[in-house]
Amino acid sequence: MSSLVLVPTPVGNLEDITLRAIRMLKEADCIYAEDTRVTKKLLNHFEIQKPVYPFHAHNEHRTLDFVIDKIKENTMTVLVSDAGTPAISDPGFLLVRACVDAGINVSCLPGPTALIPALVGSGFPCDRFCFEGFLPHKKGRQTKLQELALEERTIVLYESPHRLVKCLGQIATFFEPTRKVCVVREISKIYEEFKRGEAQEVQKYYEANPPKGEIVIIIEGKNGKN
Repeated sequence: MSSLVLVPTPVGNLEDITLRAIRMLKEADCIYAEDTRVTKKLLNHFEIQKPVYPFHAHNEHRTLDFVIDKIKENTMTVLVSDAGTPAISDPGFLLVRACVDAGINVSCLPGPTALIPALVGSGFPCDRFCFEGFLPHKKGRQTKLQELALEERTIVLYESPHRLVKCLGQIATFFEPTRKVCVVREISKIYEEFKRGEAQEVQKYYEANPPKGEIVIIIEGKNGKN
C-alpha cells in the first residue's frame, strides 16, 4: 500500500534530526521538498541519494493530481519542508489532505518545529495556547489583531524579519503598549536569541537592531491569563 510520510528536518542545528528521520529518508522511493536545493544539501550531509522533486507554494495546485498519481506508484514517499515539520504554515497540508481523500496512508514523524521551543522558552503559560502562524499581510490583518487582543491564551505568531518592527508596533497599538512579548530568532542556530519585554520596548530594540533570520513572536494572553 502506498504511503506518504512527513519527515521534520532541523530548523537550525543539523544534530536535531532524529535517527528515524534519517532512516525514512534513506528508505523513501522519492522525496518531495519545498526547495530541492535546500533538501539536497541536507541529503548530501547524511550521504543519502534519492530523487527529489519540488512541491511548493508556486506549483502545489497545478501539480497536485500528478503528485498523487506518483505517490500511488510508490511504496513510500516522503515530504519535507526547508526546515521543521511539513504542512505547518506551508503548502504541504494540501498534499496531506489530497492523500487522505485519495485513501493514501499518511503519517508524520515527531521532530523539529520552531513554534514549540519558542513557546516553551518564552516563560509564558504554555499549557494552552493559540497558534496563528503568519498574520494576513493586508486584508483582514487589523480585524485579526483586534480579535487576538482579547485572547486570554498565549499567542504564537510567525513573522518575517522585515515586518517584525511593524508587527510589534501593531501589537502595542491593538493590544496595549505594556503587553509582554517574547521574540525568538534563529532557533537552534549559533545566534539564537530570546528577546523578552513589553511590546513597545521590544519594538524599540529591533528598530535600533534590525533583525535577521527566522522569527517567532510569543504574546502574553490578555490580563496575563492562559
